[in-house]
Amino acid sequence: MKKIIELLNLEVMEAFEKAGYEKEYGAVTLSNRSDLCQYQCNGALAAAKKYKKAPIMIANEVLSILEKSSTFKEIKAIMPGFINIILQDSFLADYLNGMKNAEQFGVEKTKQPLKIVIDYGGPNVAKPLHVGHLRSAIIGESIKRIAKFAGHEVIGDVHLGDWGLQMGLIITELKKRTPDLVYFDDTFTGEYPEEPPFTISELEEIYPFANAYSKEHPEYREEAMNATFLLQSGKPGYMALWNHILNVSISDLKKNYEKLNVEFDLWKKESDAQPYIPDMVQYLKDHNYARISEGALVVDVKEETDTKEIPPCMILKSDGATLYNTTDLATIVERKKLFAPDAILYVVDKRQELYFEQIFRCAKKTKLIDETVNLTFLGFGTMNGKDGKPFKTRDGGVMRLEKLIQEITDAVYEKVMSNREMDQQEAREIAGKVGLAAIKYGDLSNQASKDYIFDLERFTSFEGNTGPYILYTIVRIKSILNKYQTEVGKINQDTQILGADSDSERELMLALVKFNEMIENAYSENAPHKVCQYIYDLSNAFSRFYHDTKIITENNKVKQNSWISLICLTEDILNTCIDLLGLEAPERM
Repeated sequence: MKKIIELLNLEVMEAFEKAGYEKEYGAVTLSNRSDLCQYQCNGALAAAKKYKKAPIMIANEVLSILEKSSTFKEIKAIMPGFINIILQDSFLADYLNGMKNAEQFGVEKTKQPLKIVIDYGGPNVAKPLHVGHLRSAIIGESIKRIAKFAGHEVIGDVHLGDWGLQMGLIITELKKRTPDLVYFDDTFTGEYPEEPPFTISELEEIYPFANAYSKEHPEYREEAMNATFLLQSGKPGYMALWNHILNVSISDLKKNYEKLNVEFDLWKKESDAQPYIPDMVQYLKDHNYARISEGALVVDVKEETDTKEIPPCMILKSDGATLYNTTDLATIVERKKLFAPDAILYVVDKRQELYFEQIFRCAKKTKLIDETVNLTFLGFGTMNGKDGKPFKTRDGGVMRLEKLIQEITDAVYEKVMSNREMDQQEAREIAGKVGLAAIKYGDLSNQASKDYIFDLERFTSFEGNTGPYILYTIVRIKSILNKYQTEVGKINQDTQILGADSDSERELMLALVKFNEMIENAYSENAPHKVCQYIYDLSNAFSRFYHDTKIITENNKVKQNSWISLICLTEDILNTCIDLLGLEAPERM
């Protein structure tokens, strides 16, 4: 189904061509003066220069062709040559009926589906998720859902950090506390226990303690580095402990991501890339892509056109040890082998832009990945407190994500209970959905690359551009439809939407027809905030229509049925949009 702007473009372009001008001048855009018109064409102004004719004359010639069209209710040429367009109400209604009956409301799936890998997790195992992990997870999840809706094959990968010094620190501290564990007995040849020797709570206490202790005691850090080396060399007892750490951590991570309504297709790890490293390093040496610099193996990635310094990409340190660079390049090799993707997107803190620039250049220059594969860095800004600094707890620590979710859910619960009497369990379930909407919409409604202020009071408000307001709009529609079915009768899904009866109904229709174009833009720009802006505008348009229209008490049944059909479409599109954001509306609030 063509977007409404495409239909207008076709008609106006054809009119320009019939009038003797190049059809490209007939491009139509949304009006920037909605008080004057709905759409506009400024092509006559551009054409005037080429055809050496007054733009108003060109506009009037085009109008003489268009004024008999059933598409336009009003079309005017305004000095010095603007063409202002107001659509015929019946044309708008017909388009909405087409959306209502079409799959995905007329959004056509791409004819050239891509295979896209999105890397949007990145937590380290053995550590709890904190607020710093929030943006990557929810932005990546929304981008994944939008790309799937557009018709692409999308693979979401959590890409866990599980192979670095933190593993050696945990193993070293465990050995210090419980030296008699079988994992530290080099003579042991039996099966290692299936049950881990620690809980997730104990694990989350061990790592920060060991990390802090290692900074004060060099010999302890040296021991941890040696434990990391032994683990990476395949020491059986350490490998068994590492597996316990993974199992306990991943089980806990899955619970936390589930609370965020974030899902991964792959739970791949840094360690999964290790088998690819030896061959990759040898390949870089054999093809003279890498050179030795001060004992380290590096690849030069600077280009002549660079205006800033781009350091070489280090592959191996002088002692032969690998780095994150090595692992990330090997992960690209792994993804190429396993999935042959057309694109890989990294949803990462924008402060890592230079690092990923090095990685991408290195991968392309050395032909580890084909030139045609699109490697994209989607850098996001920081989530800040009201002081403008990165969000912290009241005592200045980094807040656990679990605690943040609980704080917001509790705040919403208090609001729900203060407005009406409700069963506590139902109120908790509602608060869970609304609280999650407050967090995720509060984040996603901002352009991802920008920093934003986390404002608990504003995000949990049921008014303004917030998640709770969007959900409240959906719940209000549900309430109207339930009341209609109770007091009037069954909803007829085949009822046609008629031409608008009022300005507010027309504005709601105009908001709905922008859905297809919004989806296209949100996908092409990797921009969930465009979905948020759309549903906020749509919710406002519905609210104005609702306040102006007595739907349930309307005596004209034909008109009433049309309105019911219109708000059913509104609810369906709002529900589709919040699903793209990873949200869900309750039945009531």
